[in-house]
Amino acid sequence: MIKRQVTDLILERLFLGKAILITGPRQVGKTTLVKEIAVLSGKSSLLLNGDEYDVREMFARPTSTQLGAIIGNSPLVIIDEAQRIENIGLVLKLCVDNFPQTQMLVTGSSTLELAGKINEPLTGRKFEFELFPFSYLEMAHATSSLEERRMLEHRMVFGYYPDVVVSAGKENEILQLLTNSYLYKDLLAYQQIKKPSILEKLVQALALQIGQEVSFHELGQLIGLDTTTVERYIDLLEKSYVVFRLPSLNRNMRNEIKKGRKIYFYDTGIRNAIIKNFNRLALRQDVGALWENFLIAERYKYMRYSQLYANRFFWRTVAQQEIDYLEEYNGILHAYEFKWNPRKIPRFPQSFLAAYPGSQTMLVQPDNFEGFITGRKPE
Repeated sequence: MIKRQVTDLILERLFLGKAILITGPRQVGKTTLVKEIAVLSGKSSLLLNGDEYDVREMFARPTSTQLGAIIGNSPLVIIDEAQRIENIGLVLKLCVDNFPQTQMLVTGSSTLELAGKINEPLTGRKFEFELFPFSYLEMAHATSSLEERRMLEHRMVFGYYPDVVVSAGKENEILQLLTNSYLYKDLLAYQQIKKPSILEKLVQALALQIGQEVSFHELGQLIGLDTTTVERYIDLLEKSYVVFRLPSLNRNMRNEIKKGRKIYFYDTGIRNAIIKNFNRLALRQDVGALWENFLIAERYKYMRYSQLYANRFFWRTVAQQEIDYLEEYNGILHAYEFKWNPRKIPRFPQSFLAAYPGSQTMLVQPDNFEGFITGRKPE
């Protein structure tokens, strides 16, 4: 069992009179996590699966009396795949208000519909967590930092989905299964997605543009969609935990890119499966972009699990001066450049340093990346 970083955070919030909501991509271990939480809590639990028709019917017209009969004496009630239950927000509100001694623990593979069903009814009544594919730090704890450093190139190619990590030799097969069977499952069930083939073309186009500034207009021309539809589809891909976007920083300089954005994948293995390229790094032309995506995704996991919050950007000017990644916290900008090849030593643009005095800078390479994605120094 590979311990998830979020486990202790959830355990600390059990039985505090609020529902606990865990969202994240499909197949990243949410069900395994909540079962482990149940065991570690030392309490008996009731597990209900929203994919089951009779479970959905059970909650179709909820009343406190009906919910009391369902819950019974169970101190911990787990509802898996809660986005499938039409009235889940009302169900959880009634449970929290009427059965404060019962801990409701809920998982959802997508925020497409779950957020709308839960946010308003559960205002002030929930703790929210996200679960992602395994992180570098989780794997380093499970084995060792030395072992995980040795696996770095392999992880960049095949990613961190649990089934991929534990199935050595079958990574290609499993990633193709994930992309074909699960990646678009929530999206295609969503009523606004009418052309699955267009959606797949959009995802492929995004996979080929990681590390580059993305134009919704150009994407639309490429795949035959209007700009508004492209933006809506990308928003849905974000809510399904396929991709996330990074905006451009523009504050002090006239020639800064004003409305730029980059788009990255939560998992580099999924990205490589989409473009059907599992070549080792020595044979690839996209190593720099892959390294950038890997680092930013791992940094995001670290920050979410550590409950660190910062504004996140990239920086570019119309003259093509750029910085790969920035974070702003405690009133200070922290600028990062990512280089896979240690012989390439970039210089941070003087125009940026002059426009944002006091900024901290760091070059992230294979010999020092651990501090960036785990918050600790290499062993």
